[in-house]
Amino acid sequence: MTGMHRVSGFPPIAAADARALILGSLPSVASVQAHQYYGHPRNAFWPIMGALFGFDAELDYEARCHQLRSQQVAVWDVASQAERPGSLDADIRRESVQPNPLDELLVRCPGISHVFFNGGAAATLFRRHHRGDAAIARLPATRLPSTSPAHASLRFEQKLQAWAVVRNVLQ
Repeated sequence: MTGMHRVSGFPPIAAADARALILGSLPSVASVQAHQYYGHPRNAFWPIMGALFGFDAELDYEARCHQLRSQQVAVWDVASQAERPGSLDADIRRESVQPNPLDELLVRCPGISHVFFNGGAAATLFRRHHRGDAAIARLPATRLPSTSPAHASLRFEQKLQAWAVVRNVLQ
């Protein structure tokens, strides 16, 4: 298929004491080019995390990752690889998805007690690839509105309000 690209994800942002896991679907083209989670300049993820946890969303990438680890927040994607033209989650070829070994992350971070999905595509991919026999599938999980600029039906303030549940779980 013309324009189809194999996209590979990144290693997780996670410290051993993580208690919350935020799962995306697969990095966007902008994220892959920047070698960063949520690398698109209009993605609301980092501004939301900064507002929730009291750090400047304009810090350099490593400093932002450090801030999340220090707040016991882990970030990863459901898929480690998939074929997709462009950046839209709706265009991910279902049969091409290779899931990340999320249960292995739980072994490294045994305190993770809640999973949050960054949007519906992440939740759908998770349900498709991590069945009830997986330890990760037995954790409480919450679908949150996507921080992607493609999900423009909610204003930033509405997304921030919905995402406050991540901070609340950690208190």
